[in-house]
Amino acid sequence: MKNILLLEDNEILSETLIELFDAEEFSVVHVKDGQEALDVIFISKFDLMIFDVNVPFINGFELLKDLRESGNRTPVIFLTALSDIASLSRGFEVGADDYIKKPFDFDELLIRIRALLRKYYIDNKIEIDNFIFDIDNKELYKDGKFVKLTPYESIITKFMFQNFGKNVSKYELLDILNEGNEMSEGALRVHINSLRKIGLPIITIRGVGYRFEAL
Repeated sequence: MKNILLLEDNEILSETLIELFDAEEFSVVHVKDGQEALDVIFISKFDLMIFDVNVPFINGFELLKDLRESGNRTPVIFLTALSDIASLSRGFEVGADDYIKKPFDFDELLIRIRALLRKYYIDNKIEIDNFIFDIDNKELYKDGKFVKLTPYESIITKFMFQNFGKNVSKYELLDILNEGNEMSEGALRVHINSLRKIGLPIITIRGVGYRFEAL
């Protein structure tokens, strides 16, 4: 089941979209303003985000601009009444993957959502920059070429790809690595450094752990 964040302050439209997504077996989190969206994104992972633009506190354009600058690459569709070329251009400039003008056809929206999800998550693979990680087979590819990982590196890589753009606690990583074993923080750092040598952009967040960002 794919998780969708819906940022929309129109109650009637929101209720209609939630019913539509529920019928398609999407899991939906609905928020009404940009600050609430930012708070939710910080603690939860989404497969797709749908933003209205003219919402309270932080508008959709500024929200997405901040997210992209922070390294968040979750696909985003703007769903807005702004139909002028300048707004359309602005939407794509800040990092939108699609831009749909209101009023819109619900079937067309679903078609665009499915197409975008296929593009990003086809066959349960996650593509980030020149890397692709196959979740099912726990395989990493760089520029289309297979990259051999140790079992521990594979576990770390999977977790980092699934939490792209988010701060990951070193204790979270140690918990998933320590099943039946006892790994130290020093050993974890060694594995992280090995993944960095491959080219994975994993940065250290002092006092917290790590973050996987775009190149």
